Amino acid sequence: MNKHPSIPPMHPGELIREDMLPALGVSKTVLAKSLGISRQTLYDILNERQPVTAEMAVRFGKLFGNGPRFWVNMQRAFDLAIAEQTVDVSQIPTLTGVANAATL
Repeated sequence: MNKHPSIPPMHPGELIREDMLPALGVSKTVLAKSLGISRQTLYDILNERQPVTAEMAVRFGKLFGNGPRFWVNMQRAFDLAIAEQTVDVSQIPTLTGVANAATL
């Protein structure tokens, strides 16, 4: 749920890149090494080219101390916002009532 509908959800990589890394004063190389991943994998997440997977959420959750659910939920909110903007549902009917849904 987005508390401010006019503000799109942030990709987890943006949060790490813009807020967490500067605050921690840690290099991307050190962060990648601490996570046990390649620098390229980290760069892809930080540059929003790759999503935060469940496995990566576990790693980030442990490293940053906020648990994996934070990272999974953040990625889910981002993915859903993008899908809602890009998926054309104009030809899909909306069913009403349980009986209609059961007949599919």
